[in-house]
Amino acid sequence: MVKPCLILHGGAWDIPEAEHEAHMVGVGRAVEIGYASLVDGGSALDAVEAAVRSMESDPTFDAGKGAFLNADGEVELDAMIMEGDELRFGAVAAVQHILHPVTLARKVMESTKHCMLVGEGALRFARAMDMDTVSVEELLTDREMMRLMEIRRRKEFDEREVFENALDRYERKGTVGAVALDERGCIAAATSTGGTPNKMAGRVGDSPLIGCGTYADSRSSGASATGFGESIMKVVLAKRVCDGVGRGLVVQEAADEGISYLQARVDGLGGVIVLDGQGRMAFGHNTPRMAVAYIDQAGEKKVRI
Repeated sequence: MVKPCLILHGGAWDIPEAEHEAHMVGVGRAVEIGYASLVDGGSALDAVEAAVRSMESDPTFDAGKGAFLNADGEVELDAMIMEGDELRFGAVAAVQHILHPVTLARKVMESTKHCMLVGEGALRFARAMDMDTVSVEELLTDREMMRLMEIRRRKEFDEREVFENALDRYERKGTVGAVALDERGCIAAATSTGGTPNKMAGRVGDSPLIGCGTYADSRSSGASATGFGESIMKVVLAKRVCDGVGRGLVVQEAADEGISYLQARVDGLGGVIVLDGQGRMAFGHNTPRMAVAYIDQAGEKKVRI
């Protein structure tokens, strides 16, 4: 039997000091919820789903409630969940009216023969699975409506600003993700996001794409990425980090190598968490800050910005 553990993130960007407490509380609560599932005998899948659901409910983060609005003023969410024993995964993209897309992604994995559903088809599937749907207003926040109006007033908007500048108009905007190891030795990973502000309707980022924002292989490791999705997709960041562990790199080396390659190859900005089959955890980022929490195999909890 393996001692379970869990690591999660609440986004990598220039988190201003005024927002540190909200981020630390949010990721701290989520890691406790996920870890409680593990120690109660739950699977790694159960743990990452529970942890991510907690952050999807927290408007501090760019996932679920309070997510960024697209150019049409709507909320479109992406999520993926993966288990590393059989490399099964489920993903949803550009889905609306769902508070917990990570749960919908798991239903895709477990209740269909497919791996990904998008848009209206994903929403119809959610309703067929008797998942609760919510109105647009339940996902919106005044903060995001004001942000969208300000972006529209500007002649130019560079999405990189979201990750590298601590400006008031870009408060609270982290993709969320988690990686867990359960007592059976299974690794699972999950990531959930609202994408980038003012994105084109239908835009899909790295989070629901296998190997880009999320990957898990119980024979090596699991990873969840966050940051500028278009650059993360180009280097298939999560899979690159897991492959590094598979080649013999220790987890911190694998995380650092992945982020270094992201920056050197495509001038990308982001962060990644990684957990291997021995319970060793690490994270890396080239943004000014990253919200991270973990509970290790000794049951010790750490939360940091």
